Amino acid sequence: MNRVMSTVVRAAAAMSVVSSVAHAQMRNVTVTVTNLAARNSVSFAATHLGFHQGAFDAFNIGQAATAGIVSVAEPGTGVQWQADFAAADPTSTRGSIAGGALLPGSAPRSRSFLVNAGLNRFFTFAAMVVPSNDFFIGNDNPMQYRLFNDAGDLLITSITQTARQIWDAGSEAFDPLNAAFIAGGTAANRTPQNGVVSFNFAELAMFDGQMTNGGYVFESGLSADQQIYRLDFTSVNVVPEPGSVILMASGLLLLGVAMRRRSAQQA
Repeated sequence: MNRVMSTVVRAAAAMSVVSSVAHAQMRNVTVTVTNLAARNSVSFAATHLGFHQGAFDAFNIGQAATAGIVSVAEPGTGVQWQADFAAADPTSTRGSIAGGALLPGSAPRSRSFLVNAGLNRFFTFAAMVVPSNDFFIGNDNPMQYRLFNDAGDLLITSITQTARQIWDAGSEAFDPLNAAFIAGGTAANRTPQNGVVSFNFAELAMFDGQMTNGGYVFESGLSADQQIYRLDFTSVNVVPEPGSVILMASGLLLLGVAMRRRSAQQA
């Protein structure tokens, strides 16, 4: 019987270690997005984001925009971006922070994600800048933002974007009548530009004086180093639920009883 119970104890210890390792780097990460632009300046469509292993490269400067990044830069839905992300890194944690246009001066928006910080250490994001035909913000290097260290702790607590970091997808020609977020415009209409991805915030001033769908008359007022957008991160350890620990202990107890009965029958 002592040998049986010893085996059960060792099994319990092993399962405890496995459970601890499995949960050691699980994090509940809250991402908060804030529009820092001046009053009546740029707004942002939904923020698309993901935690990953560094395999998803959404776009590259000087190259034609991928269908994924175009889905962010033009309609802002990011449907193809999310699909491409899932295909490139199936183990990634992905999602979006939506709720209509994030206007200048509006309250920050947040969403929490359950992330394996040991597996998905890198962070990628993208959001359309409006009003525009095909402008967006986001990182072109998939490993630009390593969010977690080897222990699963945050290395980065915030990412701030300035006007000089606004991208032009080069996929749709400038036209206020076809631009997103312009009152009376038809964003579904488009004229292909056949260009490449590049930095470009100066063109936004060409929308000055246009009435936006946000109810204000647009005035870019942007300078290169002006802060326009920020992501903030907080992370909390995720521990095993008490119920799962009790269930494991109950299972081991039943295993011990069964082994004891079998030993008695053999004797």
